[in-house]
Amino acid sequence: MARARSSSPTRSDVILGQIRVDILNGRLAPGSRLGFADLGERYSVSAGVLREVLTRLVEQGLAESEAQFGFRVVDVSIERLVQLTDARVAIETLVTRQAIAAGDIAWEADVVAKHHALARIGDSLFSTGITEEWLTAHEAFHASILSGCKNAYLIEMAVRLRSISEVYRCWSRPEHNRTHRDVAGEHREIMSAAIGRDADRAVELTEAHIRHTTELLISGRTAELSSP
Repeated sequence: MARARSSSPTRSDVILGQIRVDILNGRLAPGSRLGFADLGERYSVSAGVLREVLTRLVEQGLAESEAQFGFRVVDVSIERLVQLTDARVAIETLVTRQAIAAGDIAWEADVVAKHHALARIGDSLFSTGITEEWLTAHEAFHASILSGCKNAYLIEMAVRLRSISEVYRCWSRPEHNRTHRDVAGEHREIMSAAIGRDADRAVELTEAHIRHTTELLISGRTAELSSP
C-alpha cells in the first residue's frame, strides 16, 4: 500500500517561497546571477535543495538557465513587458471565457472563497512591499477563475505567463503610490462577472486589469530613467 503524501511544505517549498518573494520585491534584481554559494549562505540551504528550487523557478519563468553561466533571475525590459502583456491578454482571456462556460457550482464557490481571502488581506503591499501571504492569495484568486477551463495546457500557459509578469512589480515604484487605482475593486468586479457568467464583461475587465498594470509600470519606469 502506497504511503500518503504529506501536505506539509518541504524544505525546498519553503526556500522556493522565500526566493520568489525576494525576486518579486526586487531584493534579487532582474538579470542578477543566482549563484549556489551566495544563495546557500543567504538562505542557509544546501546545494541539493537549491538545485531543485532553481529548476522550479525556471519552470515558473522567474529564472533562466544558461550553459556555462548557471542561473539568473529572468531579465526585464519594456519590449519584453509589452510582448508578455500581449501574450497574457491573448491566453488569459481565452482561458477565462472557457472557464466561465465550463465551470460548475463548486468552481463558483471556490472563486468567491479565494476572492474573500484576498480581500481580507487587502492591498497593503503597495506601500510595504509584496508579502508572501498576499502573493499566495493573489495567485490563488486568479488561478481559481482559470481553473474552470478544461484545457490543462492552456491553464498551465496562463499561470506561467502571470508568474513571469509578477517580476515587473519590482521594476519601478508600486503603481498605487502614483495613482488612486482601486485594485481591490478591480478584483471584485472580475469575480462578480465570472460567477455571474458574463463572459464578455469578465474578459473585458481581465484585459483592462492586465493592460492597466503594464501601462503604469512602463510609465513609472520611463519616469525613473529620465529623472536626473
